[in-house]
Amino acid sequence: MANLSCFASAELEAVCKVLADTTCGLTGSEITHLLLEIGVTDTDPTITKWKRLYNAMAGKQNQVQVGNFLIQFINKAMVPARYVSTPELFRWRQDGLNVALAFSGYRVREDGLVTYTSRESTVEGARARAGRLYLLMESRGLHTEVLKYCKAELLEENYFHAVLEAVKGLAERLRLMSGLGSDGAELVNTVFSVKAPILAINSLKSDTELSEQKGIANMLVGIFGAIRNPTAHAPKTTWAMPEQDAIDVFGILSYVHRKLDGSTKI
Repeated sequence: MANLSCFASAELEAVCKVLADTTCGLTGSEITHLLLEIGVTDTDPTITKWKRLYNAMAGKQNQVQVGNFLIQFINKAMVPARYVSTPELFRWRQDGLNVALAFSGYRVREDGLVTYTSRESTVEGARARAGRLYLLMESRGLHTEVLKYCKAELLEENYFHAVLEAVKGLAERLRLMSGLGSDGAELVNTVFSVKAPILAINSLKSDTELSEQKGIANMLVGIFGAIRNPTAHAPKTTWAMPEQDAIDVFGILSYVHRKLDGSTKI
């Protein structure tokens, strides 16, 4: 490998914060092993993981005046074989690294190796490099009301908060359409009451149509109870939101928004 330019401290810090993230980063023992593999001294093994990695990489870079060792570390950390049983973890790290590396003119390929790319000079441009889930949702025709409330979180692949904001956005749309100020089950049951509805998703003239109205209400109550309430009250470290779960939730929310598109205010 040819000698590479040194990374700026901010760029190096951004990479280390991804690789040593508290929730999805490398473990302390993995950092120890990988530093040993590339011949970098672990100068501060007892401090916070990302600072520990930063100090080790910065120290080596200052010593040899090349940026090669950071690339070597990433290449070893992102070997696909490490992620056979955790592909979502690979994608999370790859996306995070692609944002962090964008300012230096590098990216992580699907085979886990770092390669050259054009440099980014803005945060927006760098984040767009990693907006895989956002692009996937757009390509699937996700309702614009879903994307409206969680675009920033989707671009960051922040599934936990993307889902939370999308569900909160659905509640806000119900309030705007109904004129009510309540929330949760109270809001839903009032809006979609079959006896005195505020919004009707159909003509409510047959048992089938009444059943559909009730079903949408039950679905929304379930969404608030099973998805929004736990994510609103529990930290993401204890309430997991895998990518596939997020995709499924967005599909349900998109379906409900389309029902609201065709609803009538009584």
